[in-house]
Amino acid sequence: MAETKTTAKKKTPAKAKKTTAKKAVPAKAKKTVKKEGKYFEGVGRRKSSVARVRIWDNGSGKFTINGEDHTKYLPTEDLITAANGPLRKLKMLEKFEVSVIVNGGGSRGQAEAIRHGLARAVVKYDAEMRLRLKKSGFLKRDPREKERKKYGLKKARKAPQWSKR
Repeated sequence: MAETKTTAKKKTPAKAKKTTAKKAVPAKAKKTVKKEGKYFEGVGRRKSSVARVRIWDNGSGKFTINGEDHTKYLPTEDLITAANGPLRKLKMLEKFEVSVIVNGGGSRGQAEAIRHGLARAVVKYDAEMRLRLKKSGFLKRDPREKERKKYGLKKARKAPQWSKR
């Protein structure tokens, strides 16, 4: 006769297990720039991007976005030109030190949100600049957003292929 041994595993209740809570680490930690002195702030928005722009009138010409140099943060020259458009229009690129905290959206939306916030901050600095910036369209918030998907469609407006039979 063959004897078979069965071993039963002890089940531990879920409450008995001790787990250590891990702190959530954000994927991209925001680097805030702490600088002394008076600054002018403007908030810019575009699509789902929001940019908080601060400018200091000290003549350094430094432009940082989320703690990085703007040429490293924005991938193309086109986006860099779009972001610093208000200062380029007023010929004040070297007059201000600019610090930006931006989140949400893609690189194009972020660049245009920075442009909008920068224009608002410059107007707070000097109200006489408002007319020139307004004529160039830098103070207008672009209202175009992504349209929501509708049921029965593949995207907001794209319908499935129609078949006759």
